[in-house]
Amino acid sequence: MTPSPATEVYIVDGSRTPLLKATGVPGPFSASDLAVNAARPLLARQPFPPAALDEVILGCIMPSAEEANIGRVVALRLGCGRKVPAWTVQRNCGSGMQAIDCAARNIQAGRADLVLAGGTEAMSHAPLLFSEKMAAWLGRLNGTRDLAGKLRVLAGFRPSLLRPVISLLRGLTDPVCGLNMGQTAEEVAHRFGIDREAMDEFAVRSHRRLIAAHDGGRLAEIEPLFDADGRYYDRDNGARADSSIDKLARLNPAFDREFGRVTAGNSSQITDGAAWVILAGPRAVDRHGLPVLARIVDCEWAGLNPRQMGLGPVHAMTPILQRRQLCPGDIDYWEINEAFAAQVLACLAAWRDADYCRGELGLESTVGDIDPDRLNVDGGAIALGHPVGTSGARIVLHLCHVLAQHGGQRGIASMCIGGGQGGAMLIERA
Repeated sequence: MTPSPATEVYIVDGSRTPLLKATGVPGPFSASDLAVNAARPLLARQPFPPAALDEVILGCIMPSAEEANIGRVVALRLGCGRKVPAWTVQRNCGSGMQAIDCAARNIQAGRADLVLAGGTEAMSHAPLLFSEKMAAWLGRLNGTRDLAGKLRVLAGFRPSLLRPVISLLRGLTDPVCGLNMGQTAEEVAHRFGIDREAMDEFAVRSHRRLIAAHDGGRLAEIEPLFDADGRYYDRDNGARADSSIDKLARLNPAFDREFGRVTAGNSSQITDGAAWVILAGPRAVDRHGLPVLARIVDCEWAGLNPRQMGLGPVHAMTPILQRRQLCPGDIDYWEINEAFAAQVLACLAAWRDADYCRGELGLESTVGDIDPDRLNVDGGAIALGHPVGTSGARIVLHLCHVLAQHGGQRGIASMCIGGGQGGAMLIERA
């Protein structure tokens, strides 16, 4: 293929599973199951066979031991054939969006014309691990050959060695700054004076908007799931119709018991789910007569202090607006992933804060306001859940539908990323 820097990149279709809230036991689907079930109906309705894809790119944070390079596992299960290469990306919360960005760059560079890209995560399947002390004890036992030696090792066993390590908690804790993601949300809430009532109010709105979207038939991107026992899933099951500020006010802080404001009720949920989009260049659109949902215009990745990773969207969205000479009023709809209510509200506050814009973003003035009626109009991760490897793909896919349903032209999808990063993508309805 001849490289063409001017090649346009289009999102031509997409789908996702309903997002299923974790209940304390492994859910009915593995990460690869979710990805396969989301992609099968998507590929079945295309005018090209799965083998016509140039590559498959999948974001995932914690595939199981049986799903090494889960992107390739899924591509083969989907019938793409041995000749279609597939790979997996990991950028924490931004993995699904990173997969889309990688696909877009390959199309722009002329290395691909037609790519399936997305994200998957089965957070309920995050394993319990042995501690290093237990692993060392097992190693000594396995390495000892004579009976007397094994008996000596066995005599050193203590029940405390069996205390499990919860891998999900480890994965949601930043190893550099030592804070878990909820504690970083407390940091940005304190920095911008976001109070508990504002967080809870934001959370209730997320639930109400998601329920209204389901009831109004605005989530056509969802493909139903059937588990091995014949149970049927066609809605995001984390939404609570009975959510209220009064009920949320009764919850205790989850990450700072004494002074905190971040609770389980105003945070995203632990959830399983998958989302995909099909990206195509102009040649593939013409060759297969593909419809176009949107055009990818720009993408940005940014880094910042890991202690305040929740402000990542601010650092990723601002350069896009500058490059494209846009202001917030030029963007019709926004999707900012709701890792925490505090985090989204802090992002909005940062763009209104002259000191932050000057000192952290290098701007001469504030960026301005985002209209709350154009932000996460169908709810977000507080109601939906945040399957980490999936969310970046989900918000891009849903933003395509929001623009089409409301007659919008431009939209930005953005998210904070554990480790002190942010990602943002600007799309336009074609």
